[in-house]
Amino acid sequence: MSQGHKMILLCAFTVFITSLVLGVKDRHPDECADLNNTTWQEYRQRRVKLQVQYLLLTRKNLDCAQAFTEESLTEGQRLSYFNISRPTKVIVHGYRALGSKPSWIKELAWSLLRAQDVNVVVVDWIYGASFAYNLVVENYKEVAVQISVLINQLQKHGCKLGSFHFIGVSLGAHVAGFVGTLFEGKIGRITGLDPAGPMFKGADTFDRLDPSDAQFVDAIHTDSDYFGISIPVGHVDFFLNGGKDQTGCARSRFASMYGYVICDHMRALHVYMSALNSSCPLIGIPCSSYEEFLKGNCVDCGVFRGSCPAIGLTENSGISVSPVPKEQKLFLLTSSTSPFCAHHVLLRLEVSPLDKSAEVEVTLRTESLGREQRVRLQTDTTVYRTVLTHPLPLCEIQTIELKNTGSRFYRQGDIHVKSVCVSQIPSNRQDVPLCVNNIHIRRGAPWSHDFVQVCDY
Repeated sequence: MSQGHKMILLCAFTVFITSLVLGVKDRHPDECADLNNTTWQEYRQRRVKLQVQYLLLTRKNLDCAQAFTEESLTEGQRLSYFNISRPTKVIVHGYRALGSKPSWIKELAWSLLRAQDVNVVVVDWIYGASFAYNLVVENYKEVAVQISVLINQLQKHGCKLGSFHFIGVSLGAHVAGFVGTLFEGKIGRITGLDPAGPMFKGADTFDRLDPSDAQFVDAIHTDSDYFGISIPVGHVDFFLNGGKDQTGCARSRFASMYGYVICDHMRALHVYMSALNSSCPLIGIPCSSYEEFLKGNCVDCGVFRGSCPAIGLTENSGISVSPVPKEQKLFLLTSSTSPFCAHHVLLRLEVSPLDKSAEVEVTLRTESLGREQRVRLQTDTTVYRTVLTHPLPLCEIQTIELKNTGSRFYRQGDIHVKSVCVSQIPSNRQDVPLCVNNIHIRRGAPWSHDFVQVCDY
């Protein structure tokens, strides 16, 4: 370790000792704990930048968080709800521009506790995470050192490093990553929810979340062009809708401030909570780029021996291969609202050569739902592949409709479709595409075909 890194750790430990002396005010044992708020004036007057506290939630105290320290477990203190024999989820929030406590903390904790009987420890570092982002970034390693002290103390009481799962939101993902660095990657798991990008995109792996920080690292990317990071940082990285613009988030600055500024960034958190609460899977498909994924050039999970990674709490995201591949980019499309799940369908369209450009609207329809996809046809191409989504699985699709929407005079009048096929993604050897051959589509005259099939659930 370099001299500079040693100085960082020394300074951080000094802050830790100071904060213990000045401390967060003591609470009565029966008083419910809550995260802090701070104001700009308090921030300027505060003598110590960091005052980290910990809150504990379990299935026994869902509605009343317990202030948690190592002393909570020692003899002579009020018995803690912390159960050493159970896994521990550690939630780490990120940057707080206005000094307010995160409103989503309890919802995430409750989602985790509904899914598993665990200890949920919330790291509250509001005082060091607020207002000036560049100064907050200077604090994150000090916060990680403080957390590592608590983890060391819990180890003395019998907790195993492999039983800890850190869930870091935005900048909190890099805090969790540095905790993992301090424990040489022996932490069980780290999940990064849209890990922060500003000041980290070009950072060394020592300074940001990376696969070496835990036995398994997964990340969800939803705002990689602004507040999130654009590079893979885990063993598996889920890039939702390409990792940038999310469906249902405002694209205009005249919309709500939330919708325009942080909706994309916070979508990773909401999708993760939805995955914990929902029975519908959110599965990623490995691919080199989003463009190649949309073209239908990536349709299976062969790199994982057929087992596609899923967002959630499944061990190693459901990956059974060993060792787990690193920095695997996974892509999936989502809907705009919870539960965000969507079934991926590969559309393959082959047409006879065209004299002019054209456009075909393809609709997959059930009794109550229809999903359209427009395909632009060019004169130099005859085979088109694209990925689209539908709320229902392919086996429930009853009708496929084709419509020649090229109404302008310079568009192709009639289109001869050699074949149109739809198949489920991810695909396997047992899947048989649904195909219709030799179709003639006149301009303004829609064509449809009914499928007869039964879902084998």
